[in-house]
Amino acid sequence: MQRKMIVVSLMTLFCLASIWAFGDDKEVKGMITSRTGETLIVKSGEGNTTVVLTDATRTKDDRGLFGLEKQEMSSVVLIPGLKVDIDGTPDEQGRVVAKTITVDGDDLEAAEMIQSGLHPTAEQVAANVQKLEAHGGQLDAHKVQLASQKENIETNEQNIAAHKQQIAANLKDIEENTQRFSALSEYDVKHQVTVKFKVGSSKVSSEDQEQLKQLAQTATGLSGYIVEVMGYADSTGDAAMNTKLSEDRAKAVITYLVQQGNIPVRHIVAPGAMGEYGAAAPNETKAGRAENRRVELKVLVNKGITGS
Repeated sequence: MQRKMIVVSLMTLFCLASIWAFGDDKEVKGMITSRTGETLIVKSGEGNTTVVLTDATRTKDDRGLFGLEKQEMSSVVLIPGLKVDIDGTPDEQGRVVAKTITVDGDDLEAAEMIQSGLHPTAEQVAANVQKLEAHGGQLDAHKVQLASQKENIETNEQNIAAHKQQIAANLKDIEENTQRFSALSEYDVKHQVTVKFKVGSSKVSSEDQEQLKQLAQTATGLSGYIVEVMGYADSTGDAAMNTKLSEDRAKAVITYLVQQGNIPVRHIVAPGAMGEYGAAAPNETKAGRAENRRVELKVLVNKGITGS
């Protein structure tokens, strides 16, 4: 009788230990290195962790990209290269089922810069180069014409050094961000469409709705797919307005895919609204502007799944 009680006690302790092992929340801080369908690979100081996305997964993003609800942001912003802080529960396979994913706002901004062709950083570098050349010319003039004004010359030299440091820092940021987001090239494009829009409009036409239905059918027949959505605008109006318009267009397409195409929002990635950058045709002509009022969609599958 005593032996049976000991055996029962040991089994009870084992079950409790198993529950505790799989039930405790776990925090994972690191960078997304790969995404396949509903799973992420997150690299942290402890190594690589497989993170599972579910319908209950919520993502916190202070930027409010595309105006979607916070719980719908997970699939929109989770792309390779983003830093994340994940709170979840370990499962029996050693993975972490994500409850909450917090995205670094600054990292999202860096992602948008990379996806829009690095325009903000490149423009800043170009501006600093012009300032450097201007200060260099002023320095030469002061040395020849105002040799006695040593203090002014020293001030200009300090300005030159400061601009050189800023240029070096900007170039380093470009290189690091490009390397981080180059992971997107590890996907095969299985299907792609372009949705066109009228001037100032974000309404999806019935013709383009058919395109989106076909894309959704193709995507849902693939294993581990993701859909990349990128919105654009022509150069009509100011840059801020065009960025907002391209954002609204991408949002309209995402809404249609989720509501009519039955694509879970966690299978959609939208690196950012491109505005008037990344033009497909010259904006100087009416036909060119029509080409630029668009949303580009790609159905992607990780090459590791396709065997490429």
